[in-house]
Amino acid sequence: MEYGICNLAVIPLRAEPSERSEQVSQLLFGEAFEIAEWQNNWIKIVAESDGYEGWIGRLQFAMLGHIAYKNIKNHPPKLTYHAVTQAWKISDNSVVYLPAGSSLAFLEGTSCRVGNERFEIIGKVGEPEDIADTAKSFLNSPYLWGGRTHFGIDCSGFTQIVYKLKGLRIKRDASMQVKEGTKVDSIKDARLGDLAFFDNAEGKVTHVGIMLNNEHIIHASGKVKIDTINEDGIYSREQKKHTHNLCGIRRFF
Repeated sequence: MEYGICNLAVIPLRAEPSERSEQVSQLLFGEAFEIAEWQNNWIKIVAESDGYEGWIGRLQFAMLGHIAYKNIKNHPPKLTYHAVTQAWKISDNSVVYLPAGSSLAFLEGTSCRVGNERFEIIGKVGEPEDIADTAKSFLNSPYLWGGRTHFGIDCSGFTQIVYKLKGLRIKRDASMQVKEGTKVDSIKDARLGDLAFFDNAEGKVTHVGIMLNNEHIIHASGKVKIDTINEDGIYSREQKKHTHNLCGIRRFF
């Protein structure tokens, strides 16, 4: 088995080995993965953090040894918490702008190593915040299918990255996340940090958000925003109607 690590700020993870293919997720700086297949200018990968599969460009990563991969897997690196953290790439004297949730692999003081490159972190990395503050830091981030950053994010990418910043790993898609955690019997019992799930007319889970309390939810729909919620689902003040049908609430901590 071969391994790699993301050495750019953020790279698209695509459904097929083509620049025109759908972006299904993103890899953030310092996230490691297994290499499942090589195909011309593309590799198929399995993300270490959540087992998600997809294709990335051959020039968008650095190789990682088996021992280094196991080290990352067994000892998750320190994360960045600001929307943007600057990292000085020493080899070419350039700056890489890291999104929140980037992994500072093999950190020594303020210097981390990704592949054969060393990066000096500029300024303070930051510390974990209350989950409500972490979630609200994404307010007004535009909706982007497959996105995981403040500059574009989808509903399950939002829940996943907020949980990651709180030290908890969950799966990538809403249909996967709904199978994790423990069931909350009623919306009246919901509390801060619970995940609420929503389905379509066929009963397929298609949306997820973070409960702020048992009456309000923060979620990515058009943009990251706060809406009211009740037994019927999410009520959008902008659209003046219920937009998402509630099908369940899960608790993860």
